[in-house]
Amino acid sequence: MTTVSEPLPDPVFIADLPPYPGIRLADVVLVDSAEAADAACLALGAEAVLGFDTEAKPTFAKGEVSTGPHLIQLATEQKAWLFQIPRHAQHSGLRAIIESPAILKVGFGLGSDLAQMRGRLGIEPQGILDLSQALPREAPNKTLGAKTAVARYLGQQLRKSRRVTTSNWAHARLNERQMLYAANDAQVALRIYRLALAAGDLPART
Repeated sequence: MTTVSEPLPDPVFIADLPPYPGIRLADVVLVDSAEAADAACLALGAEAVLGFDTEAKPTFAKGEVSTGPHLIQLATEQKAWLFQIPRHAQHSGLRAIIESPAILKVGFGLGSDLAQMRGRLGIEPQGILDLSQALPREAPNKTLGAKTAVARYLGQQLRKSRRVTTSNWAHARLNERQMLYAANDAQVALRIYRLALAAGDLPART
């Protein structure tokens, strides 16, 4: 395991950083048909590493059980694809990518995402790297969030709107803010992975 070569950014310092610009809406694909899913999986399947995340409609009532995931995001350096669930839950290409040990999927805080995919969709994710656990941290019992990682490796502030975070991800029509939020979550993980790899903070994949 590598050691932290520089102190992790202080929250006050992060607030003063310029905003992370994020992905362009033109580079976000909301997969809206079986044909579009086929095309997306063809492009994604050619990649060795992908940014990965999921979104689920939040629960507010005590004892309420999440029915997520409602969205699965996969991203390359250039584009992000958003697969709505359950529409594409059984798509063979999507399942093959997520279950492939040959394609590395990187993301932040993936514990609940993976549990929901196993429990609800019967998908067994393989080739997963949770950057929250893999990147150098201040202490073994702490995790590194996406905001801190973006500040550290990009010198920028990743802003997350609580209103969008807690929005209805199960809605049939996602709005532009939801699409950009979801796409950024996946793509920024891939960008951080590549920067951390170049910095020697992650072992090279063999």
